[in-house]
Amino acid sequence: MVGYVGRFAPSPTGALHAGSLVAALGSWLDARAHGGRWLLRIEDLDTPRCVPGADQTILAQLAACGLLPDEAPQWQSQRTALYGRALESLVEAELAYPCGCSRSAIDTANAARGIRRPRNGERVYPGTCRSGLQGSGPSAWRLRTQDAPTLLRWQDRRLGTQSQDLHTQVGDFVLRRADGLFTYQLAVVVDDADQGISHVVRGEDLADNTARQRWLQDALGLPAPQYLHTPLVRGRNGEKLSKQNGAQAIDSSQPLAALNAAAAVLGLAEQGGSIADALAAWTAAWPWRGAT
Repeated sequence: MVGYVGRFAPSPTGALHAGSLVAALGSWLDARAHGGRWLLRIEDLDTPRCVPGADQTILAQLAACGLLPDEAPQWQSQRTALYGRALESLVEAELAYPCGCSRSAIDTANAARGIRRPRNGERVYPGTCRSGLQGSGPSAWRLRTQDAPTLLRWQDRRLGTQSQDLHTQVGDFVLRRADGLFTYQLAVVVDDADQGISHVVRGEDLADNTARQRWLQDALGLPAPQYLHTPLVRGRNGEKLSKQNGAQAIDSSQPLAALNAAAAVLGLAEQGGSIADALAAWTAAWPWRGAT
């Protein structure tokens, strides 16, 4: 496909594990199956959670698996000027506003309205500072969502038609935190547009971020890539496998075994032989070839 540009964007909070390798392999295969380019972006904005040296570990793990980017990797921590300009444009357009609410204040305000946050559910912002900053503490910056479509719809290449009522299910969401760090939502939208990303392949746990990113793309006048959300690897407790629930780093000394495990999650057959031969076979069998 002419003009296809995909990417893998890991956070360096630790080494790649079985779950993150599924997203890496899926995004690489989708790019190769469509004759496109595959980029690598290290999402290291949340500095308190980043582990020193984890970015280099990730690069080495990907290389051991034969997943090499077509351009030099980029680090979000070196791109903050782009995010600052994007936020300034939203403020000038009166689409973003300062907010001094803490998480506990949001929970208290919602409880007064009879809204209880479900376990692992979204903390819906009630709009406390929308008409003016409340409190005197450090302020975050939020994007207005009250003008978003009642149901913001998008098409996922694997999951089909998706929709979310952004205003009632999420509320005005944070673009820059009170500690000055830009959020994932703003950075990923700015980066995808700046790097010309046409197709995003990532884990299914990020699917519910898509409505926020589509609304932010509209607010910034940026193009929207196509999305494909891959199946998740789950831990023993049934929740998404992650570093928080004991995910172990993939064994770089046995990359084909790690790749075969990831390929199985993507519905691809086990391969023997060399890594290059396995990647070629999976590219030829990629189930979402042409589903763009």
